[in-house]
Amino acid sequence: MGAKKTLRQAVALALAGMLALAGCSSLGAAASGKDASSLLDPADPVQIELWTYYNGTQQQAFESLVDEFNATRGKSVGVVVTGSSQGGVNDLAAAVTGSAQGLVGYADMPDAFLSYPDTASLVDSFGRVADLSGYLTDEQKDQYVEAFLAEGDLDGTGSLKVFPVAKSTETFQMNLTDWRVFADATGSTLDELATVEGIVAVSQRYYEWTDAQTPDVPNDGRAFFGRDALTNYLVTGAKQLGHEVFSVRDGRIELDLDRATMKTLWDNYYVPMVQGWFSSEGKFRSDAVKTGDLLSYVGSSSSVVYFPQTVTVDDRTSYPIEVIALPAPTFENGVPCAPQQGAGFVVTKADERTECACVEFLTWFTAKEQNAEFAVEAGYLPVTKEAIEPEFLKEVALSLGNSSRNYAETLPAALETMDAGLYRTFPAPKGSEARSVLGKSLFDRAVRDQAAVRAQIEAGADPAEAVAAFLDESVFDAWLTDLKMQLEAVVA
Repeated sequence: MGAKKTLRQAVALALAGMLALAGCSSLGAAASGKDASSLLDPADPVQIELWTYYNGTQQQAFESLVDEFNATRGKSVGVVVTGSSQGGVNDLAAAVTGSAQGLVGYADMPDAFLSYPDTASLVDSFGRVADLSGYLTDEQKDQYVEAFLAEGDLDGTGSLKVFPVAKSTETFQMNLTDWRVFADATGSTLDELATVEGIVAVSQRYYEWTDAQTPDVPNDGRAFFGRDALTNYLVTGAKQLGHEVFSVRDGRIELDLDRATMKTLWDNYYVPMVQGWFSSEGKFRSDAVKTGDLLSYVGSSSSVVYFPQTVTVDDRTSYPIEVIALPAPTFENGVPCAPQQGAGFVVTKADERTECACVEFLTWFTAKEQNAEFAVEAGYLPVTKEAIEPEFLKEVALSLGNSSRNYAETLPAALETMDAGLYRTFPAPKGSEARSVLGKSLFDRAVRDQAAVRAQIEAGADPAEAVAAFLDESVFDAWLTDLKMQLEAVVA
């Protein structure tokens, strides 16, 4: 994409030169009654510092565009951007909230930072978040995907306190190469993988089929499927079945742990987990795909950039694989629903000149060409209606070469998932903590009991007898009771 980027930089520099005198007024500040035409000056540039949690490919893609902005639009209007990664999502959230409160040992607040709504809402409660709605005209706001922009309205007043820059959802991702061997032998079809129940049935079949490959070694079947985010499964799965585990009323979290709904969620995760049909090996499920210990998983659509292109069995054996992505599965009797994910930038409340400089960068960064390039390289979906067009994104992906092969091949699944329906949770005090408790509760219980079943089988117990005690309704009821107690303590 080198020549293409060079041409784009030249065009951007020319346009920036023509708009230099307009400053932030070109972004709509004038429409809100602010005379921002003189806020920015190329002779006296504004320095803005951004904090992210991007790492690896995402960080490289972001830094490349920051450099491009500084050399083109930023140079012409008088804005210089510096960016740094603060580690992971939780590291960044901790750093920002500590800074916002002026705690000892924390650096000063950056001018803008990546954030999910929960953290943004908390920082906003300290009076440290700028409302950017006045810097954009209605026409400019209409260029963004409505659901993405709406997520930044933390208080329901039409504000814009989280500026969308890249989004994702969840998709089903699979090693297509090894699937073909299994499917040819068993008659399994991709259509079965459209539902949660279908994945469970296929997973049992795969476990039994792989176990049968080594008749002299009993009970060595392999897992077919895993999930990266149990909280997403529980929240969106319940929503598919007609219940919201978490809802927010008057700024407080209300719980809906409908027993029948929770039992369906349990039966389609915990039950196949303890029987070895599902797996949770590795920090992320793609780690187990890379070693051949897992064939498929549901995870963030952005994780496709990390999906392995080879399976490494041992130091001597490896082979190339193809990836396939399908829309996020839905319960047979459920309404399609998948999580809306992806942090946006929060601008720290400051003088208009600094806020204007941040908006200059954010609107440039989310313009069609720049946002599409970043989205493809980082595995995300762009946030404007113009950039999220499938054919355009495929063209960008193909222009970036082999490194974006997975993105081009799996994009339709992400877009189909988005079109079917996205769900987002609303910010509330203790929201992040409550969601963490929800996912961790099921994950820890399933991992612990799966290990207990394995230990019994390795000690000589019959597999059916070893797992029977864990399939009793009393085990589910004990988990649900404990979960309710934990969540009620968090949201009280």
